Amino acid sequence: MNDIPLSSSELGNIWQAYQEKSMKLHFLEHFIENSNESAAKDILQSAYNIESKNKKAIEAIFQNAGAVIPVAFTEKDVFKKAPRLFDESFDLMYIRNLSKILIGLYALHSGMSYREDICELYKDFTSDSQMIYTQTTQYLLNKGVLPRPPIVPMPNKVEFVEDTSYTNGSKFLGSKRVLNTVEIGLVYQSLETNILGVKLMTGFAQVAKNSDAKKYFQRGKELAKKQISIMSDLLLETDIQAPSTWTGIVTDSTISPFSDKMMMYNTNLLSIFGLGSNSVGAAFSFRGDLLLKMGRIMTNIFDFAKDGGEIIIKNGWMEEPPQAADRTKLSKGQSK
Repeated sequence: MNDIPLSSSELGNIWQAYQEKSMKLHFLEHFIENSNESAAKDILQSAYNIESKNKKAIEAIFQNAGAVIPVAFTEKDVFKKAPRLFDESFDLMYIRNLSKILIGLYALHSGMSYREDICELYKDFTSDSQMIYTQTTQYLLNKGVLPRPPIVPMPNKVEFVEDTSYTNGSKFLGSKRVLNTVEIGLVYQSLETNILGVKLMTGFAQVAKNSDAKKYFQRGKELAKKQISIMSDLLLETDIQAPSTWTGIVTDSTISPFSDKMMMYNTNLLSIFGLGSNSVGAAFSFRGDLLLKMGRIMTNIFDFAKDGGEIIIKNGWMEEPPQAADRTKLSKGQSK
């Protein structure tokens, strides 16, 4: 089966996975170097060992296919002995959130795979990410620093929607109906992600050397704060208080443990995930007003991600994915 050439989608997806795992490993290197709590360090080290194995598996596929191994990120992109930029709880929250993103991404990539070994690869990637997500989640819950989503009364009977105003976010006499549990879950996940985003952008802006990147991270912080405000208000309208206990502290260090290139890539990845999660939220929402709010948020995230891509290209930080052959150039005797 391995003799069958990689399809374009398989090649593009494992190239992307290699970038992500390379970045994640360098973040983990810094986190492990500065870890002081044995249980947290064990989780971080386990994640590092898993992702090292997975990165090597991708390298073997590239080599067997006769493809060049991407540069991705190197030792130049991390300063392991730099002072802490975030506290240990934030490190675990960051890895938890990244694992959540990768679970969804690998599910998508798995559905775009055809070769048996590539399908098995994504099965392993998904299983590994789920394990890391579970370990980090339980650690943070046990530490008392990760609030769970709101609890609502259990239904005691089956009910059906009787008025089309349900989809407009209204009830009888034009009053706004409460969020249902599907909508609460989607709002809560956006809230959780953006609270982490504010702290991440705060830290990145604090240590970035490139002036464009520094301004970009500050802009990202304000964008995340705006989304937190919108989502908190939606919960409050349903008489649900937004969680007040959130993990993670940004230290006062101004020495960056990461390169601007890697921080920008990280931010771009989170932005793309934000677009995807908000589109899912909009698709599964039964309230028209919620759909409109998520639509506006997606527009802002799209503009943010687009501008970030331009900064990455401007500074020569964007590694080009594999491409199809340019037949027009080849017909003219020109190379790529």
